[in-house]
Amino acid sequence: MDFANLASQLNAGTILPEGIVIITLMTVLIVDLILGRTSARWIGYLAMAGLFSSIVALYFQWDNVNPISFSGGFNGDDLSIVFRGIIALSAIVTICMSIRYVEQSGTALAEFIAILLTATLGGMFLSGANELVMTFISLETLSISSYLLTGYTKRDPRSNEAALKYLLIGASSTAVFLYGVSLLYGLSGGQTEFSAIAEGIATANLGQSLGLVMSLVFAIAGIGFKISAAPFHQWTPDVYEGAPTPVIAFLSVGSKAAGFALAIRLLTTVFPLAVNEWHFVFTALAVLSLILGNVVALAQTSMKRMLAYSSIAQAGFVMIGLISGTQAGYSSMIFYLLVYLFMNLCGFTCVILFSLRTGTDQIAEYSGLYQKDALLTLGLSISLLSLGGIPPLAGFFGKIYIFWAGWQAGLYWLVLLGLVTSVVSIYYYIRVVKMMVVKEPQEMSDAVKNYPEVRWNLPGFRPLQVGLIVTLIATSLAGILSNPLFTLANNSVANTPFLQPGMVAKAQVSAVNPSQPEKL
Repeated sequence: MDFANLASQLNAGTILPEGIVIITLMTVLIVDLILGRTSARWIGYLAMAGLFSSIVALYFQWDNVNPISFSGGFNGDDLSIVFRGIIALSAIVTICMSIRYVEQSGTALAEFIAILLTATLGGMFLSGANELVMTFISLETLSISSYLLTGYTKRDPRSNEAALKYLLIGASSTAVFLYGVSLLYGLSGGQTEFSAIAEGIATANLGQSLGLVMSLVFAIAGIGFKISAAPFHQWTPDVYEGAPTPVIAFLSVGSKAAGFALAIRLLTTVFPLAVNEWHFVFTALAVLSLILGNVVALAQTSMKRMLAYSSIAQAGFVMIGLISGTQAGYSSMIFYLLVYLFMNLCGFTCVILFSLRTGTDQIAEYSGLYQKDALLTLGLSISLLSLGGIPPLAGFFGKIYIFWAGWQAGLYWLVLLGLVTSVVSIYYYIRVVKMMVVKEPQEMSDAVKNYPEVRWNLPGFRPLQVGLIVTLIATSLAGILSNPLFTLANNSVANTPFLQPGMVAKAQVSAVNPSQPEKL
C-alpha cells in the first residue's frame, strides 16, 4: 500500500479537534513538570484556550465531505461534531469552577486538569466512534479518568468511598457491555465496524436470534450506566455527594452527552431489526428514571444529592427523544443537551461558590441567602427554575421540543408521564428558591449569618464569576433566542446520513431480506 492510499484511509485531519486536546494535555503536563506549583495561576487558562481552539476546529469541520477516518473506525459527521462540542464546552466551564476548588482542597491543579482533559478526549472520541474497538477504548478512557477524578481529593473519606463505589459498579457495567459487543462480533462473522456488523447479522439471518437480543440488553446496560438511567443509577447519588463538585458537574453533562451519542450511533446502526425491542427497553428505563428521579429528589436534604436525582430524571426526559426514533426526536435530544449544559453547570457553579464560602451543601443552609449574595441567589434560582421547565427559560423550550417530538411519534402516555413528573420536579426546585428569597431576616440560617464578605478578587474566584455569569446569561437567553440552537440541532441530524428516514428504512428492509437486490 502506497503512502497516498494510507493517508486517504487514515484521513487524520478529521480528529484535529482531538489532536488539539492531546497537545494541550501534553503541554499542561510538561509545563507543570518544569515550573511546578508556580504554574497553577495560569495553567487553567492554558487548558481553556486549548479546548476553545478545539471547538473552533470543530466549527470548521462542519459539513465535512469526507468524515470517515481510520478505515471506518471514526466518523466525524455533524452529529458527532455537536456532541464533541458539548463535551468540550462542559470541560471549559468545569475548569472555570475547578481552579479555586482544587487549590482550596490542597491538591495539585495541573494533574486534575490533565485527567479532566483525558476524560474529555475519551468522550469526544466516543461521540464519533464507529467501530467496536474504538468504542471500547474511548469508553474506558472516559470511565477510568472519571474514577480518578471522583477520588481526587484523597484526604476526604467521602471522595474515597465514592470513587470505590463508582469503580466497582463501573467495572461491572464495562464487563457487561464488553460481553454484549463480543456477541455482536461473533454473530456478524468477525466484523467490528457498526455497519458491517449489521450487514453480517442480516446475511446470517440472525435478526430474531437470542444472541442478538442478549447483546442488545447487555449493550443497553452499559449505556444506561453511563447516562445514569434507572435502574443503573445506583452509583449516582453516592458519587454526586462524595466526589469533588466540579467533577460531578462534568459527569452530569459531558459523560451523559457521550453516552447518548453512543446510544444513537450504536443502536440505530447495529440494531435495525431490533428497533421495537430497544424502544421497549428504553421506554422502561425512561419511565423508571422519570418516576424514581423526581420522587426521590423530593426527600433530599443535600443539594448535591438532589441534583443527582434530578440528573436521573433529566436522563428520562432525553430518552423520550431517543425512543421517538425520528429526526425531530434526535434533534430534540441535541437541543435539550445544549441547554442542559448551561443550566446544569450554572447550578453547580453556584453550589461550588456556596460550599467554598460556607463549607456546607445542605439545602436548609441556603435560607435567606439573597440578603448576603444576590448574584449567587439569582444564578441558582434561574438554573433551578430552568431545570424545572419554567417559561421563558431554556429548560421550558427544551422540554416542549422533546414532548412535541414524542407526541408526533405516538408516545402519548410517555409524554403525559413526562408532564406529570415535570410538575413534581417543580416542587423540589422551587423549594430551594423559596428558601433563599422568601425567608425573613430572623429566619436566616447559621451558615448565611456567618457568610463572608463577597469578594471576587481572591485567587481563583474570577474564573468562577465569569463561568457563573456566562452560564446564567445563556440559561436566561437560550430559551428566548433559541432559534440558532434549534437550527444547529436540526441541521446536525439532517446532515447525518445514517439518521435519515430513507437510510433507516433501507437498513431494515435489507436486514429482513438481504438477498433482495436493490432497486435503482
